[in-house]
Amino acid sequence: MHPILFNLFGKEIYTYGVMAALGFLAAILTWTWLGRQENRPEGFAADLGFWLMTSGIIGSRIAYVIANWSHYRQAPAEIIRIDQGGLVFYGGLILASGALAWFARRHRLPLWHVADFAIPGLAIGHALGRIGCFFNGCCYGRPVECSVCEACCSVIYPAVSEPGRLFPGTRLYSVQLFEAAGLLVIWLILVWIYPRRRKDGAVFALYLLLYPPCRFLLEFIRGDARLSWVALNSAQVVSLALLAIGILLWRLLSNKRTA
Repeated sequence: MHPILFNLFGKEIYTYGVMAALGFLAAILTWTWLGRQENRPEGFAADLGFWLMTSGIIGSRIAYVIANWSHYRQAPAEIIRIDQGGLVFYGGLILASGALAWFARRHRLPLWHVADFAIPGLAIGHALGRIGCFFNGCCYGRPVECSVCEACCSVIYPAVSEPGRLFPGTRLYSVQLFEAAGLLVIWLILVWIYPRRRKDGAVFALYLLLYPPCRFLLEFIRGDARLSWVALNSAQVVSLALLAIGILLWRLLSNKRTA
């Protein structure tokens, strides 16, 4: 855990904020590379990135504040402190999806084509953001129950951190790094598939078939407080819903190819 990366002229620069910025840059570079393959105009990737990242951050923060309202109603000034962490990915995905639909209409492009174009950048940006979570000490895992995982896939957080206070001297699953690794693999797959797809919507559907199951399983080893319904938490419920959408979209696309 290393929440503060360095001090600049007396101001603390948080690792989470730096990793989020690097995630944004990686997404822009991905969209720029894909755009050059399609002869997109200069500035297309930056324009897309601005709207998706802005809406994604706002949506993620709103979802996090709602989930932790008991804290933020006592400290409303902290609501805007996203540099210290505190984002719910699925909240950002929902708002960014609305911004994506608006962007496609504004540029008079097919929605599913733009969705395919955008989703690889989202995956790499999310991966780097999860590394920021690891250094920030948020989104931490449960205590390790496997001797093999204890040796290579766990971390002991310092006592001053939230997980360190809750689990003093205990090895916790490095769940943030697990998810980051999974997202990097998904990014590679999506970038490879994008120029080879046969139907618009295929890359987006593939993302929905890959990421939600990964997230669903990793939630079982999350150790931070989660909103839950019956045996599943909110992220798992959303993951199942998105997976169902992905399966439906994939089947629709497959039927179109064979019709």
